Amino acid sequence: MAGGTPERERAVHEGILRRQSARESSARTYARALPIVPVRARGLTIEGADGRRYLDCLSGAGTLALGHNHPVVLEAIRRVLDSGAPLSVLDLATPVKDAFITELFRTLPAGLADRARVQFCGPAGTDAVEAALKLVRTATGRTGILAFTGAYHGMTAGALAASGGARDVQVARLPYPQDYRCPFGVGGRSGAELAARWTESLLDDPKSGVPLPAGMILEPVQGEGGVIPAPDGWLRRMRRLTADRSIPLIADEIQTGVGRTGAFWAVDHSGITPDVMVLSKAIGGSLPLAVIVYRDDLDVWQPGAHAGTFRGNQLAMAAGTATLAYVRENGLAERAAALGARMLAGLAELTHRFPCVGDVRGRGLMIGVELVDPDADPTTSHPIPLADLTDAAPPGLRPARTPHPAAPELAAAVQRECLRRGLIVELGGRHASVVRLLPPLTISDEQATAVLDRLADAVTAAARHHPPHGPHQQRHPGPAQRTG
Repeated sequence: MAGGTPERERAVHEGILRRQSARESSARTYARALPIVPVRARGLTIEGADGRRYLDCLSGAGTLALGHNHPVVLEAIRRVLDSGAPLSVLDLATPVKDAFITELFRTLPAGLADRARVQFCGPAGTDAVEAALKLVRTATGRTGILAFTGAYHGMTAGALAASGGARDVQVARLPYPQDYRCPFGVGGRSGAELAARWTESLLDDPKSGVPLPAGMILEPVQGEGGVIPAPDGWLRRMRRLTADRSIPLIADEIQTGVGRTGAFWAVDHSGITPDVMVLSKAIGGSLPLAVIVYRDDLDVWQPGAHAGTFRGNQLAMAAGTATLAYVRENGLAERAAALGARMLAGLAELTHRFPCVGDVRGRGLMIGVELVDPDADPTTSHPIPLADLTDAAPPGLRPARTPHPAAPELAAAVQRECLRRGLIVELGGRHASVVRLLPPLTISDEQATAVLDRLADAVTAAARHHPPHGPHQQRHPGPAQRTG
């Protein structure tokens, strides 16, 4: 579609955007902040209908582990197309499905791989979350679910109820540990310990108002919550708490899986084995695919108890097999760990150069930069004076640094400045104030340097031209700020 004179390219670009605005739903999200029209893509690079090129650190919200149109993925898709095989087979057995399951099981945590069952769901991650919640409720005979503040599990009813933006309380909510905005004001190991104690108390107090639940669902790294890695020790504590009380533990690895965080699955960092893993995004190699993998003793469903018309997507299974094998055979998880650490170290320099950069955090190639208002009183978000908290805290608990209020408008300005410089990033976090980087695992060292340089330039420009404003101006993210 691109080609011809620059004027012709711009006209095509603008015409498509006008028609999208006139005809598509108001619920569209990325298109509002990223007014581009992709026509070609390869690896990290996207070319728009207007002839511009961009470095894509959105990667289909983490779906493109190998980047756009990787040769091994394209070849896997072509083989299926050329073979004459059926493309959609419901839940029938096929050689393509058998190969996918074999490769998937090869990557699972050791404690799960030997006794796993897999259920193919509808095509999206939220479908897999619904299946996981349904599974543990059926297996335990209980109904309640434990989830965490800041969580994001999808956009269907059950998944939304377990996410941080739920409007009705249908799920018991627990504190998710974090350093920069610790709910207890202490951060670090102390904050994680307090979060764990709260969870234990809730489960064991007969008057807590929370009966024994059907399951606990958590993200090993919260993505939409602001790129917040769970401490490994806290994850091990959650595993012990749930195992001791016969509560199935569900790990949502939709965005964190397939090498993204520097291990094949993010739970591998802590060494835990969940009872259920919810998988989507990268496991389909860029095509729609979602599954749950779970312990065999939970497999008490009757035939037809859970289904989905598009659970037999053969192209996605072939692309997924190729992606899983390529990541495993080429050590891309280890590569993500090393390169991600270097990128985090480089981005940490921004906290010294710019007072508006409050925090840089992440794991592997799942990175977040939180923008704040450095001119606002940091104590406004912590009504309890830190001195009082110190006096009341048990020995060993120390207050963390007090963060400034989030600056969502400044973060949006950084995103716009990134786009002007040919860099695609997304926003997340409680107030949409975290600039998120999700580059493909195949990003080169040179490309990583270009990403960091463009982001630093964007922060410089945004900080100069766009004075930040605190979250009091926008307490809840609007519909255009939610991602999938």
